[in-house]
Amino acid sequence: MKSIREIFRNNRDLLEESEVQQLVSYCEELQDEIVELKFQKTENKELALIDMIKEVIKGCEALDKEQMEHERFGYDAPDYKSTIAYLQRYIHSRCREEKIWIG
Repeated sequence: MKSIREIFRNNRDLLEESEVQQLVSYCEELQDEIVELKFQKTENKELALIDMIKEVIKGCEALDKEQMEHERFGYDAPDYKSTIAYLQRYIHSRCREEKIWIG
């Protein structure tokens, strides 16, 4: 986005006009609102991501527990252990990379 000085660099006298000053003021207000909306949008996405990751981890832990119970009581169960371990490592490493602290 161009700054006001860039736009009026060849006609600085136009900045003295009241209509131009009103327009500049209005544009500055809009820029502030855009920045605020982008921040809120990012923050909401982060919260949604955190909730999703927490639920995936809970699901993985529940499957891991179920797998241990099947092994303990001698039932045949699919081997989810390596998949769960990989998924948990992946989620935790991504959280560290993105600086998202979930627990």
